[in-house]
Amino acid sequence: MREMIIGAKVIPMSSYSFQTVPVLHFGEGCLSLLANQIAALGANRPLIVTDKGIIGAGLITPVEKALSDAGLTAQIFDAVIADPPEAIVEQAIDMAKTAEADIVIGLGGGSSLDTAKVVAALAVEGAQSLSEIYGVAQLARKGLPTILIPTTSGTGSEVTAISILTTGETTKAGIVSPHLFADAAILDPSLTLDLPADVTAATGIDAMVHAIEAFTGRHAKNPVSDMLAIEALKLLTAHIESACSDGSNMVAREAMLRGSMLAGQAFANSPVGAIHALAYPLGGIYHIPHGLSNALVMPHIMQFNLEAAAPLYAELADALDVPKAGPNSAEARAQELIDYLEGLAVKVNAPRRLREVGITQDAVDELAEAAMLQTRLLVNNPKELDLADAKRIYADAW
Repeated sequence: MREMIIGAKVIPMSSYSFQTVPVLHFGEGCLSLLANQIAALGANRPLIVTDKGIIGAGLITPVEKALSDAGLTAQIFDAVIADPPEAIVEQAIDMAKTAEADIVIGLGGGSSLDTAKVVAALAVEGAQSLSEIYGVAQLARKGLPTILIPTTSGTGSEVTAISILTTGETTKAGIVSPHLFADAAILDPSLTLDLPADVTAATGIDAMVHAIEAFTGRHAKNPVSDMLAIEALKLLTAHIESACSDGSNMVAREAMLRGSMLAGQAFANSPVGAIHALAYPLGGIYHIPHGLSNALVMPHIMQFNLEAAAPLYAELADALDVPKAGPNSAEARAQELIDYLEGLAVKVNAPRRLREVGITQDAVDELAEAAMLQTRLLVNNPKELDLADAKRIYADAW
């Protein structure tokens, strides 16, 4: 095992790997680079995968203009819904094949971007079936080129190699493969200016959760993901209130989008844990938006993790300059971080209890049993969590 010297400390360092999207375009107005990026990938028949909310908000218009100015016309699949079910993904794959698309453009929030990644993977001759690619490293090869354009600052899906789909009636399953990395991501903060305050709050907290869980992951935590997670948290915590109170604040919007992207790069390499595992059933069973689901369970799982993760939480508290109010111990600093993040959630008016979003107390058992199926995520949590723990956490969150 090698060693890394930080200050006066000598820290053991294991080998690690880090992957991300090969091309990133970031900044106000960078959407204008879309046509050039399509050409660079050797394509000219784009399929845009998006949702009707994006169409209704007019966010498709600047994308279509960027294409038409270059003499390109896109086919548009706009039937994506939150927590996309397999049937909709299959419809999009069929449309891509019928249109003979040679590139897929994902436009929207995490659901549209996740769908676009899977469509690109499976809309090629000889591709596997959707049922064959669930899990880790089951996708055999790269599909069509992909460009992802986020319109929210939360999921970081534009820089991850993960897609989450709804399987059956209520369950969610993940597809994890380096073949899902987009060929390019275009992050133009002007596309996030009209995001409502409640969505800004929920997606912003979602991005914070990505950073926190990447930083505290049990298996793949590494110096690069740590650096990204810390910078992401600094940006997100410093700007979420401004972004929620004044949606036209470009400085805040740019910081939130950058923070979301950095958090996405962090958790793409150091995967998330129990917060996501317990959030998924809220979306799958009760259709609570993913960002809000994470926000609702975050403080309770952090409290559960405190015994195992206190030094790491304390490190984050110091990085964020969280005010010190108690004893100078890792446990005290960790608690101050939890309280600080909960205070931010209150300030941006994010619902704080499951009962506030219509979930009844008798749902605890069903939610806990569904959460325990998320073994891919639970294994990353800094503290082992069993069914009884899950039930207590949901009860606390209620």
